[in-house]
Amino acid sequence: MAESWAGFGSAIASFLFLYAMVKDHIPFQLSDYLATFSRKVLSFINPYDQITVSEYHGEYMHRDELYAAAQVYLSDSCSFRARKLKAEVGQESDKPLVTIDDYEEVTDTFRGVKIWWYACMRLPNSKTISFYGSDEERKYYRLTFHKRNRKLIEGEYLNHILREGRDMKIRRRQRKLFTNSPSRNWYGYRSSSSWSHVAFEHPATFETLAMDPEKKREIIDDLVTFREGKEYYKKIGKAWKRGYLLFGPPGTGNSSMIAAIANFLEYDVYDLELTTVKTNTELRKIFIETTGKSIIVIEDIDCSVDLTGKRKEKKKEKDDEEKEKKPPGMEEKDENSKLTLSGLLNFIDGLWSACGGERIVIFTTNHLEKLDPALIRRGRMDMHIEMSYCSFEAFKVLAKNYLGVAKHDLFDTIQTLLSEVNISPADVAEGLMLKKSRNKDVGACLENLIRVIEAAKEEAKRKAQEELAAKEKENEESTVENKASDIEDNNSKKELASE
Repeated sequence: MAESWAGFGSAIASFLFLYAMVKDHIPFQLSDYLATFSRKVLSFINPYDQITVSEYHGEYMHRDELYAAAQVYLSDSCSFRARKLKAEVGQESDKPLVTIDDYEEVTDTFRGVKIWWYACMRLPNSKTISFYGSDEERKYYRLTFHKRNRKLIEGEYLNHILREGRDMKIRRRQRKLFTNSPSRNWYGYRSSSSWSHVAFEHPATFETLAMDPEKKREIIDDLVTFREGKEYYKKIGKAWKRGYLLFGPPGTGNSSMIAAIANFLEYDVYDLELTTVKTNTELRKIFIETTGKSIIVIEDIDCSVDLTGKRKEKKKEKDDEEKEKKPPGMEEKDENSKLTLSGLLNFIDGLWSACGGERIVIFTTNHLEKLDPALIRRGRMDMHIEMSYCSFEAFKVLAKNYLGVAKHDLFDTIQTLLSEVNISPADVAEGLMLKKSRNKDVGACLENLIRVIEAAKEEAKRKAQEELAAKEKENEESTVENKASDIEDNNSKKELASE
């Protein structure tokens, strides 16, 4: 048997040697025919097919999305089977990506079908640098699978890789906090994007949010329903977005709520400053450049720009004067160039709101009564969330966060005081922190909070007395004016009668 294998090996070696000698003398037509014939013969012998996924594609060498998704997918699902690994940190990630190294093979299983992944690299043929990619280093993945499973691999498995890889990439990415740049910076030599960003690192979560637990659970359930509702929104014919209106007095946690929602959903945050947006066209451009899985925030919308559609008399007179000075035909053009309420409404739930998907729009305000009803109606702001003063349940969350306690003898006193006075969670948190750096005793911190709440109670009582006194004085002055007016009327009547 050994002699037979030795003879076979010798014959193969002789054939390869002779082929190397004569291949340059074989006509290219015959060479192509032999290559085609050999592939057909091998296809009968080899029952496996292969698919290549290249890192770059196209004339301008764009990085292939399927390759990037496969890289993340293999890192998460298959890298534990590899012996050779490599680690790298991408531009969009804040965590190292550990995936299989070049020339390493791993296996994956999909619906009982086994797939082999092999990380390949093609080296350049020369030492020269090329910008066109023909001689550059090429990386690619090669999938090998049984030919009877080809339909499953092409139809479902590759889509599975793309979908799972995208989701994993989003979870691994460094989330960002965006703010819109003034439109004057969008163009020119040193032009910039309409958005600039920093890393989003706000630590607020629903666990640390000072709010009633039942209201918190209601918000979380609504967010989960939205995140999992892609097919439902498509079925009912609505854009995959949701609007939240946060309203309440200052210091009640609007910013913390936004950060908690972003951390819960793992979304980016776009903080839209309306005062830098001059036209409806600019607003649409800004919106188009936002991505999915994001939260678009307009804070203190009642203070940003005048979107009520109502004009004061003084402003109207000023506009009329400016229109008289403008050349004929320019009035309508200038009027249409302003940011309008209709432009913002179209931004929220018009045709442009359907561009992309999985977005949340959040408005915050301290004065709900100042907003135009069309801006906050259901369907635009789907859920209205009142950020109220600190309740006892919210205080217990703050006490656990700041002091690490769930019970204390002073809790009953604090509960009584909180039921008698309106105080914001921010003021309560400050009361818990005042003595923290100098005295770590929990009792001392709670006693300091009690003093803060009592001072707020006295201040509220003083303001109430001042308001009452001012109202009584106003009523007295009104009464005096009415009496004086009655006297004048009587005198006038007497004069008319005497005449």
